[in-house]
Amino acid sequence: MKQLKFFAAALMFAGLTTQAQDSNNPWAVSFGVNGVDTKISMQANDKLIFEELMNVDGNWNVLPSVSYVNVSRHIGNNFSIGLTGSVNKIDKWVTLDRSDFGTKATHMHTVSNPGDLSYYGIDAAVKYSFMEMVGTKWFDPSLHLGGGYQFVGDASAGTVNGGVGITFWFTQQIGLQLQSTLKYSFDDARMPHADVPTHMQHFAGLTFKFGGKDTDGDGIYDKDDACPEVAGLKEFDGCPDTDGDGIADKDDACPDVAGSKEFNGCPDTDGDGIIDNEDDCPEVAGPKILNGCPDKDGDGVADKYDNCVDVKGPKENKGCPWPDTDGDGILDKDDKCPTEKGVASNNGCPEKSPEVTEAVQKALNDYAKTILFDTGKSTIKAQSAKVLGDIIAILKEYPNAKFTIDGHTDSVGSASSNMRLSDSRALSVKDYLVANGIDAFRLSSKGYGESRPIDTNSTAEGRAHNRRVEINLVK
Repeated sequence: MKQLKFFAAALMFAGLTTQAQDSNNPWAVSFGVNGVDTKISMQANDKLIFEELMNVDGNWNVLPSVSYVNVSRHIGNNFSIGLTGSVNKIDKWVTLDRSDFGTKATHMHTVSNPGDLSYYGIDAAVKYSFMEMVGTKWFDPSLHLGGGYQFVGDASAGTVNGGVGITFWFTQQIGLQLQSTLKYSFDDARMPHADVPTHMQHFAGLTFKFGGKDTDGDGIYDKDDACPEVAGLKEFDGCPDTDGDGIADKDDACPDVAGSKEFNGCPDTDGDGIIDNEDDCPEVAGPKILNGCPDKDGDGVADKYDNCVDVKGPKENKGCPWPDTDGDGILDKDDKCPTEKGVASNNGCPEKSPEVTEAVQKALNDYAKTILFDTGKSTIKAQSAKVLGDIIAILKEYPNAKFTIDGHTDSVGSASSNMRLSDSRALSVKDYLVANGIDAFRLSSKGYGESRPIDTNSTAEGRAHNRRVEINLVK
């Protein structure tokens, strides 16, 4: 008995740590003790006699150990089939006094010890459970019907069986089973070793369900698990909810970040109605048309892309107003002369001035060739002031024309020194013209040294021609 108690306690502990559903555990094993009561017998009129069914001490035969084992399988619709093997010792044999049946309702019986008859039973049954009808998870009444073969001492016979049972489920897998079965024998002469009497057999023991498959180990069996290969929660039919937002991962568009059902499990941190992974500014509320970013100045350019967040401006200019650098009322983007006031009819440039003719160009160069410098230097001699004045007068007649001032030398001296001298003389002329009223943006200067002679350098006259300054129109 001590071993039985220890084994029962171990199984109950295992069951209390396991979760399952009855439909997912088709197999069950039961074991415990059984009691055989031979008080049940037949009258002469073939009526069964039920007396003192609960007289355990007076009528029951019980072995103080595990004396039955049952294996059963659920087959659907609350039905199960099972096979039971049981063993006992018959030391209380009830003999019915059949001397006076007649019409009397009473009868006599005696209880004797037939010599410790061995008892073995092999029984098959179909059982129907009423637990669903009762509507509980722990109280499971049932009916069963079947047949078996009993060995009592030297006698053996087949029986027709039927009975009732109750199982109290401690968990969904472990329960206490109580059952009573009437075993009706067609050979009931009540002779030890000669026949098998009709009798009652009572069972009390533990039943343990098993056989359910739980691949992911989440306590929800594959049969009812919507995600059988990934551990999950019971409320989501076995599917996980990684971010804990109450939406199963399989239905969650953002399974790793907690969100709301409204957005299929995705978050909307700034509450602007645009989920974070589609919101260019997830922490600052903004309109959908700007992908969730704010537009402080209302110019249709999101602040994060707006270089002028407080002033309206077009998208083409990054949210800033177009400038009008020269203040002529024509925006720089449309002004071909953005730094010089002009008129719209000339695309923002000043009104056109007369064209520089070849004659004017020739006159400029004729004057420029007469500009004199100190020998070997870039300083302009004072007697060149008049000719420079004439040049300035011509340039002012053509205010929109641009010119380049080119310096040239003869071949006397090194090429590098001649290059430096020609460059500095051209720059001196430019500086003089700028200092006397010609806009600097209209003039550029460059020295060419001895690389562009217009006469021979073999004669003094030729070298004098080559030492010159030219003023040429930039076309």
